[in-house]
Amino acid sequence: MCQLLGMNCNVPTDIVFSFTGFAMRGGRTDHHHDGWGIAFFEGAGVRHFVDHQAAVASPIAELIKNYPIKSTNVIAHIRKATQGQVALENCHPFVRELWGQYWVFAHNGDLKEFNPLLNGAFRPVGTTDSERAFCYILQQLRARFGEQRPTRDDLHAALQPLVAEIATHGTFNMLLSSGGELFAHCSTSLYYLVRQHPFDTAKLSDEDVTVDFAQVTTPDDRVAVIVTEPLTTNERWTAFAPGELKLFIDGAPQQTMQSGEESS
Repeated sequence: MCQLLGMNCNVPTDIVFSFTGFAMRGGRTDHHHDGWGIAFFEGAGVRHFVDHQAAVASPIAELIKNYPIKSTNVIAHIRKATQGQVALENCHPFVRELWGQYWVFAHNGDLKEFNPLLNGAFRPVGTTDSERAFCYILQQLRARFGEQRPTRDDLHAALQPLVAEIATHGTFNMLLSSGGELFAHCSTSLYYLVRQHPFDTAKLSDEDVTVDFAQVTTPDDRVAVIVTEPLTTNERWTAFAPGELKLFIDGAPQQTMQSGEESS
C-alpha cells in the first residue's frame, strides 16, 4: 500500500529533512514506485506537485529535496497502486475547493466496494478509491453545513462518523487539511512526533542524513510530523490507535476522537 507524510507547524517550516527520507521509500528502501505527490499551503494558496514516476527517480522530487519551501501544513504521499492505473490523475494528494478554501487529501489503504453516489460539485478525475473517498467527504460536509464553514470542533465531530463509515470498506489511513489545521485518521498504521524546544539531533532511517534541529530553529518553534512508519531511528514516535482521528493545530495534537464518537 501507499505511505503518508504530513507536517503541521506553528511557524512556516521546510520539510526537506523528512521528505528526503520519505522519498527513499518511493522505489529504493521500499516498493512504493507508482507515483508520488506533495502539497504545501502558503497563505490561501497551495503549491501542488505530483509525478507518476517513482519518487527516487523523479526530477521534481529532487527539486523538493533541494528547495526549502516553508509552510505550516504539508501533505505528501508515495503510491503503490491498488486501484487505478499508474497515471498523473491518480497521484495523491488531491486538491479541491470547499467554503472558499483549498482542501488537500491523501489516503493509504484499499477500499472495497466503495462506490458512493456523488451528485454534487465533487467528482473524481481519476479512477482511485482514494479520490472517490475525498469527494464523498467534501460532499457530505457541504450537505451537513451548507455554505458556511463550521468551527474546527464541529468539523472534527462531523468527520469522525464519516471516516468510520468509509473505513468499513477497508483500510483508510488518511490526511486532510485546509491549511489552518491537519486531520489524521488511522485504520492500521500511523505515527506522529512533536519536535519542540529543547531540540535535538535526528537521524533518518532510510538515508544517511542527520540534522541538529537546535541549529535551525528558535525556542518558540513547534513541528508535528505524521507518517505511516517512523522516519528516524533516534526519536520517540507515538502510534495512533486504530480508528483514531487526531486534529493537529500549530504543531500540537488536540483532542482525539475514536470510531463511534461524536462530540456534543
